[in-house]
Amino acid sequence: MLRQITPRNARSKRALEKRAPKAEENPKTCLFLRGTTASQIVQDCLTDLHSMRAPLAKKFTKKNDVHPFEDPASLEFFSRKNDASLLLFGSSSKKRRHCLTLCRTFDYNMLDMLELYVDETSFTRIGQFKGEDGKKRTFPVGARPMLLFAGTPFYEGGDGIEGHRDGRGGVAPHLGTATSDVGRKYALAKSLLTDFFRGDSSPDKIDVEGLSHIIVCTAADGSEGAEAEGSDGTALPLLHLRVYAMRTKRSGQRLPRVEVEEIGPRLDMRLGRFKEPDTEMQKQAMRKAKTTEARTKKNIETDGMGDKVGRVHPGKQDMSELQTRKMKGLKRGRGEDDGAAAGGNDDDDGADRAVIEDAGEFTGVTGVVEVKNDFSKKKARRS
Repeated sequence: MLRQITPRNARSKRALEKRAPKAEENPKTCLFLRGTTASQIVQDCLTDLHSMRAPLAKKFTKKNDVHPFEDPASLEFFSRKNDASLLLFGSSSKKRRHCLTLCRTFDYNMLDMLELYVDETSFTRIGQFKGEDGKKRTFPVGARPMLLFAGTPFYEGGDGIEGHRDGRGGVAPHLGTATSDVGRKYALAKSLLTDFFRGDSSPDKIDVEGLSHIIVCTAADGSEGAEAEGSDGTALPLLHLRVYAMRTKRSGQRLPRVEVEEIGPRLDMRLGRFKEPDTEMQKQAMRKAKTTEARTKKNIETDGMGDKVGRVHPGKQDMSELQTRKMKGLKRGRGEDDGAAAGGNDDDDGADRAVIEDAGEFTGVTGVVEVKNDFSKKKARRS
């Protein structure tokens, strides 16, 4: 049987309610930790990425004997203990130098993983960039950057990014249906990086004036700049990650002139091993909570002006019982037969069909004749 935790005081009750699944999940927290062997480049990468993810980030400084692809149980334990849905594990070995493993969990179970190998020749930290005034640039704490993915490999492998509930920390994009191993790998990289840099995705937390930074992820088309190799031996393009700060300057017009300035970090990475989400686990992660909103009624809509518009489907009308206008000229005579006056129809009142008799030369003409005299009374007397 599953163990049911009963809170003993109000503090533990609030902690359990915070971790419980919700229709609108809490912002995701990312946990940064290192392995037993981590190079200085890996440690610098973890520090810079931690500063970009703050305050939704926790960093461990001690060494951890963890191997994510062999046994992810230790990472799942850290995820449950710290209530973190994202993990970034840094390690370095002879076979996989300067490796960053980006992990994502669902209900504290490992969902998917991806290895990124950092190029040591082009890596540049945030503090190494200086602006026009000679001062060092920093990434503001809690800022929500804009994301841009440029390159065919990001879009030829999947059907796009869709949101899924992780059960313990917000809505995350998931991997679409890919046609090849290379396409699935880049689609997973786009999904994980989007989830990593998105921060607090609450709609009321967006500050338009605070959108001053943009993160650009580029993958060259074809074999241009390719150094990584896939499982089939084909060359894979490098993943270039650049961070820019947008500056607005005077342009002499109403709209300002926008310029971008690189503030770091600068990362060139190769894609390594990856683990795709399990089918059943991904199906559970894609489930949406039932909302309490009122269900829309059939054939009732609201237009753009806020007016309620309804659609009515009337049944088949019986024209035989249609009531027409009653007129004196269409009345039946006193000695007239009902069937003859009504044209052989006993149900008709004779108001729509009647024969005018004793009308002189107009005898036999059916209908109503209205004679209108437009002459005035004075002209009628003179004539």
